[in-house]
Amino acid sequence: MSIPTTMKAIEITQPGGPDVLKTVERPVPTPGPGEVLIKVTAAGVNRPDVLQRQGAYPPPPGASDLPGLEVAGEIVGGDPAAGGLAMGDKVCALLAGGGYAEYCVTPAQQCLPIPAGLSDTEAAGLPETYFTVWTNVFDRGRLGKDESLLVHGGASGIGTTAVQLSKAMGRTVYATAGSDDRCQRVQELGADLCINYRTQDYVEEIKKVTDGQGVNVILDMVAGDYINRDLTCLADEGRIVIIALLGGVKATIDCGQILRRRLLITGSTLRPRPASFKGDIAQSLRTHVWPLLESDQIKPIIHATFPLEQAHDAHAMMDAGEQIGKIILTV
Repeated sequence: MSIPTTMKAIEITQPGGPDVLKTVERPVPTPGPGEVLIKVTAAGVNRPDVLQRQGAYPPPPGASDLPGLEVAGEIVGGDPAAGGLAMGDKVCALLAGGGYAEYCVTPAQQCLPIPAGLSDTEAAGLPETYFTVWTNVFDRGRLGKDESLLVHGGASGIGTTAVQLSKAMGRTVYATAGSDDRCQRVQELGADLCINYRTQDYVEEIKKVTDGQGVNVILDMVAGDYINRDLTCLADEGRIVIIALLGGVKATIDCGQILRRRLLITGSTLRPRPASFKGDIAQSLRTHVWPLLESDQIKPIIHATFPLEQAHDAHAMMDAGEQIGKIILTV
């Protein structure tokens, strides 16, 4: 394949709203050792992209300044053998940045074959959410076979992934969402109960549905004053895993509960972790999750697609926060 020297890309011209995203010409990136060059066909839009656009989440050292943490496409250069792949393979991939472009580079370890039966558009909605859910719910949260999970933001890309994957693996799953319609959709995806946090007290609802026992793991993307309320939702020896801070970085908590009931509060960010760490997650996904996708037991939920040049419209939709599942840019 003939690879051009320049490409279209979406640049953040300055911190601000969706209108700061502009289409520009950039040099096609050059893969380094262990990396691959991907001709992008679709790219996922995620909350960290919005935070980066706003100036609140800079890329880690050495990463592209372009937004975009997940893509689908074809390997056209670099060293695919470093990830057990080959030139010409169709893959989806996790990036540290640079996905809003016609070409991108990423470590080969962070690439996975597109699951059989999925389109490139669907596959572009997999990496960021599935890597995040696996490492936080099953690795850090240690959600066991007979345990239960509460997912805040159940209608989001992360939420729809966590609900489907945990349910497919036999766990009891509860969720919160911001409207009755969104709750209904989340329950259709497998949640045993979805609580409208605008009209219901999720703490009381969880107590009711668990006969006062609480849940074992909470996946929390809100933080702030949710954390102390989460503690009262936990069963003894329960775990809260924080993955975002939409409700703020500070919380006042009852440490007595943590001591008496042996509770754990943890969290993580995925973007700055090394390629070897992400590669281990990729192998876990290929073993445990890809068969579920290929057998249609779970699937990426695509809310809307936009051409790459309309990234600002995709971000406006993300800012409005009414989507269910993923927003995808097509290239």
